[in-house]
Amino acid sequence: MKLFFSFIIPVFNRPNEIKELLDSLLLQTYSGAFEVVIVEDGSTINSEAIIKTYTNKLTLSYFKKDNSGPGDSRNYGMRRAKGNYFIVLDSDCILPPQYLSEVNIALENQYVDCFGGPDAAHESFTPVQKGINYAMTSFFTTGGIRGGKTAVDKFQPRSFNMGISKIAFEATGGYCNIHPGEDPDLTIRIWNAGFETKLIADAYVYHKRRIDWHKFYIQVNKFGMVRPILNQWHPEIRKITYWFPSLFCIGFLLALFFLALGVSFLLYFYVVYFLVLFIDATLKNKSLAIALLAIAAVCIQFIGYGYGFLKSTIMLNFNAKKPEEMFPKLFFKQNNSIP
Repeated sequence: MKLFFSFIIPVFNRPNEIKELLDSLLLQTYSGAFEVVIVEDGSTINSEAIIKTYTNKLTLSYFKKDNSGPGDSRNYGMRRAKGNYFIVLDSDCILPPQYLSEVNIALENQYVDCFGGPDAAHESFTPVQKGINYAMTSFFTTGGIRGGKTAVDKFQPRSFNMGISKIAFEATGGYCNIHPGEDPDLTIRIWNAGFETKLIADAYVYHKRRIDWHKFYIQVNKFGMVRPILNQWHPEIRKITYWFPSLFCIGFLLALFFLALGVSFLLYFYVVYFLVLFIDATLKNKSLAIALLAIAAVCIQFIGYGYGFLKSTIMLNFNAKKPEEMFPKLFFKQNNSIP
């Protein structure tokens, strides 16, 4: 099957980011044709003026609609795309020149109806962005839970860098209205529909994650709150590893409690763990300062995710309400007026 790729990019109040992404699309070494579909999701600061400057440089479609969340916006774009294979990106990503060529080669060698690629830190990123990137992608943190080269048959793509065939999209109906968590939910439904997923390790993007420490905490806290909801919807994917951040935080509190009683051996495990993180982050980023920021990011990640996971688990098991009623901020209202 000849593949024609459609990039699907929802954008919300981020015109400067979409410019950087479109610039990187202009530099793709892929020799085939592709299109770009941008969906403005109810932005108050829209990207129209910037996007108009690219209409003669890229095969580009631009749509504006009321705000209904990233999942619904991606569905909106895929329903209007001309391609038979969709590549979903976040607007805060930058693609290396070989990105689409790597995707095409990987799918020609082993076709799947859904793939995911990793994220990397660009040299232009700030030290904080690099520290957060380490926390989000490292094998030693929750980044290791997503899967990797040794578990590509069950790799769970993330929608900042995710490919899905038109056939799989139509079979599953696309993304649901939960956010975050819409991408693992879709992946599970793709598996249940009989399609396969895989990691394309060389199809990485530079994911900028323009957030401060407070926003990062809110983000990972939501990740933790969403996971028990997904476990309830899809009990077959429950794993003990999803408990690790919560248990890590509880264990640390216990270690401090025993330290106050004069027993220090439990704290040694945490000292060793953070030492390993520090060494690994230093080697990967070639910077002691970024390694220290990475340690801070990991602490925020574990506390935010762990607390969110524990809170959501308790509420779901001791409350008869639906998740949408208990956690309304995790759900976008579907815009039924959008065809």
